[in-house]
Amino acid sequence: MLSDVRTQLLQPGRGPLSPGSRAGLGAALVLLAIVSAVELADGRTANYIALMVAAPFLAAALASWRIVLGVGAAASVLGATFALAERTVSVATAVAVAGIALGTGIAGAVAAVRQRQAEQIAELSKLAMVAQQAVLRPLGPRVGALSVAGRYISSTATAEIGGDLYEAIETPYGVRMIIGDVRGKGLEAVRLASIVLGSYRHVAYERADLRAVVTDLDRAVARNVGDEDFVTAALVEERGGTLTIVNCGHPAPLLLRRGAVISLEPPAPAPPLGFMPVVRPRVERLEPGDRLLLFTDGLGEARRDGEFFPTADRAWRLLGHGTVGDGLASLETALVEWVHGRLDDDIALVLMEYTGSPGKATAAVPSWEVGAAEG
Repeated sequence: MLSDVRTQLLQPGRGPLSPGSRAGLGAALVLLAIVSAVELADGRTANYIALMVAAPFLAAALASWRIVLGVGAAASVLGATFALAERTVSVATAVAVAGIALGTGIAGAVAAVRQRQAEQIAELSKLAMVAQQAVLRPLGPRVGALSVAGRYISSTATAEIGGDLYEAIETPYGVRMIIGDVRGKGLEAVRLASIVLGSYRHVAYERADLRAVVTDLDRAVARNVGDEDFVTAALVEERGGTLTIVNCGHPAPLLLRRGAVISLEPPAPAPPLGFMPVVRPRVERLEPGDRLLLFTDGLGEARRDGEFFPTADRAWRLLGHGTVGDGLASLETALVEWVHGRLDDDIALVLMEYTGSPGKATAAVPSWEVGAAEG
């Protein structure tokens, strides 16, 4: 009988069962088989059939309501069969059989509610992902004198979608990039990320000074978040081989140069956007072939067995060869293997390579100071 139930539930045309449904169905059938074996060994008195009511509830924890009703029907038939095998059906036995039928109805309702909630959550997650993909435009392959690639690595299916963001655009003041991470998860995080990117795409063209860009972004964030919400961000500008970085509470970019990996820490720490950051720029002279990795904190927090992914130690081997797109693909593969496919947070990555000519051997200063001096 139990094999017949399983066959009915797996008929062609019904589609394959999900792993959860298979687990729920399997556990319920095992329970029914155990109780049936005990009843057969005990004799003609139905002493244990009341335990069969647990089968549909066990299935309801993981399987669909249709499977729950199928399991409940099998439990009811088995219970009635053992009850009728008694010479005289006692009141307790009749109540046990009725309890199985009643429990099946309750378990089916529970499974239906759980399944509906799961479908709603999946739909919201899908909507958030579509919104995020609309916000994050593809990067590269070239922006000004830079080869650029971006990559978004989603976390495990059980985690909510994050508000990681990035952009790279060519402006009158050089190539400008931003990478950021919104505090929080879900659609609200995606909404705030879209606000930050929309504001950035406007002010990056209008403001010569990256510090003014930060001020405008801070105002945009402050107008749209609560008191405890914020956005970490790193803003990068490349102009004529001069690299300028301002950092608002974000992980420091990594500079890859001739086999070395250099963390470009800011001259002084600054709070995230939303907390009125006062930033000091870090300036570097770029050499042809230099690469810069921008990333969100999901990369720094990726770990297995308490050990963090060794980004700096592996950066050159993974990112220093091939195209920038190839480098990010290698990093993602190594990262996913390291954490055994389980990431707790989304990760945004941007890798750029400077392909321009060697700059003049002058002191590295922000481009807006150069412009002021020339004026």
